[in-house]
Amino acid sequence: MQSILPAVSAAVAVSCHLERPLDDEAWSRCLALARGRPGGFPILWLVRAPHDGEDEALWLERAWELAALGPFGHHTHWTSPSHARPSGGDPAARVRAEAAWLREHGLLPTHWCGGGWYSDDAVAAAVAELGYVDCTPRRGEPADGTLPTTHTLGRLARAAVAPRLPRYLHGYFHDYDLLDPRRRAALAAALRILRARGARPLELSPASAP
Repeated sequence: MQSILPAVSAAVAVSCHLERPLDDEAWSRCLALARGRPGGFPILWLVRAPHDGEDEALWLERAWELAALGPFGHHTHWTSPSHARPSGGDPAARVRAEAAWLREHGLLPTHWCGGGWYSDDAVAAAVAELGYVDCTPRRGEPADGTLPTTHTLGRLARAAVAPRLPRYLHGYFHDYDLLDPRRRAALAAALRILRARGARPLELSPASAP
């Protein structure tokens, strides 16, 4: 596949895996980050769909709010909120069912990432059919249909101050990382340093919300 990187010194994507969308403290930190955009970088919110027993109304209220603030994605946890990888059933069917539910409720995610970095041929086919950009790959550069996730929060912070910026990086973190003041500060500082050094955000399509 052909690379779709723009001609800039460093192209940067940043995403958050929203594992605790109903946790009030984690949510407030996410909302502040979405509005603040350190360094001017939009955050791609890869949101876990609600599971049985969770408050769907509150989940939807928060998902709509994030979708209105920038790029929005679908993050599948197959087994449970705290167990991301599949432990039974049909993983591809789960992706399709969650996508249908999201669309029925006015949300159109543009990106996807498998929980626990899981994918298989059937899941990849479902993701492609849904028109998602797949963030599950852990290496490489963006191409049609993929936006590899390359840097943990720690690697993102180290890359920001390295002598030479990479051509492309996609840093990710979890919503619960924002509960730690040091990790929260490291993320904001890394993004501001990257922007000051000439890095530019990749263009990410926003989702729709009612």
